[in-house]
Amino acid sequence: MIVDVYEYFKKHPGYNKLVGSDFLFVEYKCPINIKEFQLYTKSHLITYVIKGKKDWITPNKTYELIAGDALFIRKGVYTTRQHLEEDYCVMLFFINDDFIKKFITENDLFKKKINPKEDHSPIFEINTNDSFGSLMESIFHYLKQGDKIPQSLIEIKFKELLFNIVLNLKNKDVLDFFNTIGQNAKTKLEDVMTKNFQYDLKMEDFSKLCGRSLSAFKRDFKDNFRTTPARWLMIKRLEYAKTLLLGTGLSVNEICYESGFKNNSHFVRAFRNKYDLPPNKFKIAQEEG
Repeated sequence: MIVDVYEYFKKHPGYNKLVGSDFLFVEYKCPINIKEFQLYTKSHLITYVIKGKKDWITPNKTYELIAGDALFIRKGVYTTRQHLEEDYCVMLFFINDDFIKKFITENDLFKKKINPKEDHSPIFEINTNDSFGSLMESIFHYLKQGDKIPQSLIEIKFKELLFNIVLNLKNKDVLDFFNTIGQNAKTKLEDVMTKNFQYDLKMEDFSKLCGRSLSAFKRDFKDNFRTTPARWLMIKRLEYAKTLLLGTGLSVNEICYESGFKNNSHFVRAFRNKYDLPPNKFKIAQEEG
């Protein structure tokens, strides 16, 4: 199961959190006592570790965080690994495209030309300094006051957080990504879909990752791919399943879930419809051929 981490914290009463119109930030301690799990976030996320260890895992890199470390994590699906032998405490900041776009628009100092074809990392390491640490301490203090904090002050603290990040020259990559948000009206469909097709997300989740309403997502998708999202996802997942079947030692059941299918019978039926054989027989035929 993929955890919708934004909705999880927003609705859960057990955490210290402050909620604004475009954002939410929350301090928590080991909310999910599972060593490794997948999560989904429809907003960008800044995480700052107060205590303990945690890993954020992408296909190309694992980010190992300890106390004092921070990451900027783009909206999407990720795997995290909890080090259960240590107490874990973290602050999470959820920020959407509109808030970042407004921040860049209002501050000409940070505007810069971008390469529209540049492929940005899904996760950026944030260089933290003394001023960043002091800001975290002040926000931690406000968290303890809960609902007494006005929303206007929450927005100020979020802007202060972004200022702190982009004024640090070592966070140039983060600023570059902020500018892509500021200059692009919509998230690229192809980029989102090719990076997340193998996850069992609802169509509404894909539309949110793309920054569109469901109807606009389906319309733009057809214009871009000349097919429906459901058909495209089926083809991509089956092609990925075929690659896993022939290139790994995973079982059919494991490949089913790794490819984004909800149950094994549906996967086997869809695979047979496309490749004329069920997965196991297809693999044998390929190996003998």
